[in-house]
Amino acid sequence: MTADHVRDVAAGYAFDGPCLDLGALLTGPDTVATEAKVRIPLGMLNRHGLVAGATGTGKTKTLQVLAEQLAAAGVPVFLADVKGDLSGIAEPGEANAKLTARAESIGQDWRPAGTPGEYYSLGGRGTGVPVRVTVTAFGPLLLSRVLDLNEVQESSLSMVFHFADEHGLPLLDLKDLRSVVTYLTSPEGAAELAALGGLSKQTAGVLLRKLVAFADDGAEDFFGEPEFDTRDLLRTEGDGRGVVSVLELSELAGKPRLFATFLMWLLADLYHDLPEVGDVDKPKLVFFFDEAHLLFDGASKAFLDSITQTVRLIRSKGVGVFFVTQTPKDVAPDVLGQLGNRVQHALRAYTPDDAKALRATVSTFPTSSYDLAELLTTLGIGEAVVTVLSETGAPTPVAWTRLAAPTSRMGPLDPADLTDRVHRSPLWPRYAEAVDRESAYEMLAARLAPAPDEEKAEDEAAGKRRPAAKEHEDQGLVQQVLGRSEVKSFLRSAASSAGREVMRSLFGTARRRR
Repeated sequence: MTADHVRDVAAGYAFDGPCLDLGALLTGPDTVATEAKVRIPLGMLNRHGLVAGATGTGKTKTLQVLAEQLAAAGVPVFLADVKGDLSGIAEPGEANAKLTARAESIGQDWRPAGTPGEYYSLGGRGTGVPVRVTVTAFGPLLLSRVLDLNEVQESSLSMVFHFADEHGLPLLDLKDLRSVVTYLTSPEGAAELAALGGLSKQTAGVLLRKLVAFADDGAEDFFGEPEFDTRDLLRTEGDGRGVVSVLELSELAGKPRLFATFLMWLLADLYHDLPEVGDVDKPKLVFFFDEAHLLFDGASKAFLDSITQTVRLIRSKGVGVFFVTQTPKDVAPDVLGQLGNRVQHALRAYTPDDAKALRATVSTFPTSSYDLAELLTTLGIGEAVVTVLSETGAPTPVAWTRLAAPTSRMGPLDPADLTDRVHRSPLWPRYAEAVDRESAYEMLAARLAPAPDEEKAEDEAAGKRRPAAKEHEDQGLVQQVLGRSEVKSFLRSAASSAGREVMRSLFGTARRRR
């Protein structure tokens, strides 16, 4: 590597404002130009990014390094811990000869340090604070994704949500949604079913069967109340450090589409709620989306369009998103074009598909003096090819980089220590216990089992009903439910206690009024 390239890299990454240190330029397999530091400007992290590379090349350690420095700069971080080895980020690391030599080789002033950590689990599947979401808030588009619905079924599910929204039927958990679908396929719901037009009884039956199977597969735990408030991801400590929120997903290794879609709900909800802030000196949050290929595999056009628009617009809310996967081709092209910061670890080229992915990866980088097709297959563990956005928004020179070492523990916490930290969290009392308040299921079940005084009145009127009574019978079931005094009381209570206002975002998600 020429001296001119070293000077170009040193100048290209010499930023005036605060930045994160990624490492130093490699000029050969074991030669580091320590004067050419590779950095990312803090103010450019809401322009999104990509951390990619084959399994075992060091992606997780790169996330750890970025998260540590973001937290130290006062930026909250969200990490999806798919493999279960990121919980140690809260504890200082331990020095060893290999780590010390690596740090010295790039001029890193390595000192052990932990970061403030908060630990979560989906629906209590794991040790962390349970994260739940109501079916209403999750929305039809995301639910269609995890149910693997086709476009016709997805459209029909959207109609069911619309029906529940319009008729004030709160969908808090899966049994609420099943009760509405069951009602729409019953004789009592025939009129409402016909009013929905495109929803056939056959499609409604498919939805019901998929929902039952989904619940039987354990998904019931993830839907319900108390619903997680995504603003809890934006916390900082009293000393100004950002809190690193770690979502434990190892319990869901066999349900990858489910957790990937839940991550998208978190992101969509943040977009829905956060105010516009424009360009900021540092992000409000940086969100690392691990196993990103699971989000895009087999996604419908509507789903991809919603992802693209959310990623494009959430930048103005001060949120940066880093997708973590094996190759850039795992990410939809319209989303990939928005990822200004790239950290590409080694790729393999053992098969024709691998070779194709390698060529596609090379094409996503700016022109450089490297033979990237060769370099990307020979990178060592903890090395990467980097280009980021400078403070002016222009791409920096492509740099073969030896990456910095994490200062926190590189491995999981002891289970007893993790449990103790979770139970001492200020969020534990708020989210630990599930709540099952009255909602669509109870409302419809109550109406299908008439109260004793109503049965007596019906008996007295038998055989001599007035024409007005017939008209009353012909009303749809839900309209009758809404007319009952106890239901009106419930809706008033729900409005005051939950403050729910059904307003759906571009992703179909909905939230209570803040």
